Amino acid sequence: MIKVHGIEKSYGNLKVLQGIDLEIFEGEVMAICGASGAGKSTLLHIMGTLDKPDKGEVLFDNTSVFTLNDQDLSVFRNRNIGFVFQFHHLLPEFTAVENVALPAMIAGESKKNAMKKAQEMLQIMHLSERFLHKPSQLSGGEQQRVAVARALINNPKVILADEPSGNLDTEHARNLHQLFFELRDKLKKTFIIVTHNEELAKLSDRKIVIRDGRI
Repeated sequence: MIKVHGIEKSYGNLKVLQGIDLEIFEGEVMAICGASGAGKSTLLHIMGTLDKPDKGEVLFDNTSVFTLNDQDLSVFRNRNIGFVFQFHHLLPEFTAVENVALPAMIAGESKKNAMKKAQEMLQIMHLSERFLHKPSQLSGGEQQRVAVARALINNPKVILADEPSGNLDTEHARNLHQLFFELRDKLKKTFIIVTHNEELAKLSDRKIVIRDGRI
């Protein structure tokens, strides 16, 4: 599904990634681990087309993504990739259902259809009673589930999650990780998760470790 070949990335004199080769298969839940500063998030952002490598190639269903112009790349990202970050980045003035619906409306859906899809997605997340709650009225775990629903609203093929449970306690972290497996099985999605939590990483289908910019 996703093939990463020869990825190199530096910031000034600091070499963060040094020739990464990796293949991600459709329908798997894969964890990327490593020490702080090892390049985990950098690799994830490159796979998600949020950052560009200095060298190397990312193939997504045989599309070489960095050969696309900026406009086409933005459209490709919106249609194929969902993102979940450590900080949920929900808009505080909007309700849960409005936060989830926003990416669909940006993609061109009518407000009516976007809100319907958002409600359906929140039901899958077991948040039927929280449609009209604003982020400040939700627990940390609930906020992150709203963020996951938002990432899924445009039916992407893959979800990239950067330390999604980093701000959650142990119980809620395990629940979130288990949710990824439920969504993989129910919605047929692929999940790539950056985590420093070794226990959660071991629960994944596959774990890779980055050391000194290499796998």
